[in-house]
Amino acid sequence: MRKDIASKASSKSSPKARTLKQKFFRTLSFREGGVRLLIVCCLLVMVSCKARKQVLVTRKADSSAKSVDNKLSSRLNAIRAKQVNFNTFSGKAKTKLNINGNSNDVTLNIRIERDKRIWVSITAILGVEAARALITPDSILLINRLQGVYLRKPFSYVYKYASSQVNYKTLESLLIGNAVPELLNEKAELTNADGNTTLSGSLQDLLYKLVLGADLKVTQTNLSNESAGQSLQVANNSFIQATNRVMPSQIDIASVVKDKKIQVNLHYTKADFDVQQEYPFNIPANYEPAK
Repeated sequence: MRKDIASKASSKSSPKARTLKQKFFRTLSFREGGVRLLIVCCLLVMVSCKARKQVLVTRKADSSAKSVDNKLSSRLNAIRAKQVNFNTFSGKAKTKLNINGNSNDVTLNIRIERDKRIWVSITAILGVEAARALITPDSILLINRLQGVYLRKPFSYVYKYASSQVNYKTLESLLIGNAVPELLNEKAELTNADGNTTLSGSLQDLLYKLVLGADLKVTQTNLSNESAGQSLQVANNSFIQATNRVMPSQIDIASVVKDKKIQVNLHYTKADFDVQQEYPFNIPANYEPAK
């Protein structure tokens, strides 16, 4: 299967394109650190056809928010009410990945069935699918089509690359632009300034800071564990209307895990909620487990 893909691509591309393609393939190799790249692509966080025009939303305070009292519990309930509620999500995102200074452009096709699974297809140069992932609350499945290998792990495998406080719901929330549920807790410290609401506090060894705009939509999510050398910063920008919901079209992620630095700039060119969709995922019989 790999030979067929390679021969088709090489017959249609110039020497320069083949060189770029080979460089990208080496970056995605499981044997050269590709596991880390694919996990970051698929967890954080996930050449498209022409996208329909997106409608930008002007963020402003909702009139209903004025009636909310200053009790922390009331404010938390108001924030929860402003997060995107959905059953399924389908999105296409042009994405720039920078792994320790090595930058690549890919397209992510992301499908989510709320609280059940996240499906991601990673398309590389020339429209070739480089990898596919299926993430559930219990497991992670990855296929590297360029190397003909696969990875099957429990969800806890992500703790090699992220804090132990990160769970399936964290990933789902970040991909939609929602507040991470665990950060909306009664122990949080709440402050208001310049029209923004900030929640800060700690979850065991994880420090967090959540910044929300006047519309109570998440603008920034900051997580850090200094002792473990881990940090995650997420910025949401350019909010759009998508199937009667408001969500960010631009999500910028900066992750540091000890000496590994990863930046992901994700721009949704298409986003739909509550549409019927499939989540195809089959491991070919001739694929081998990744080492």
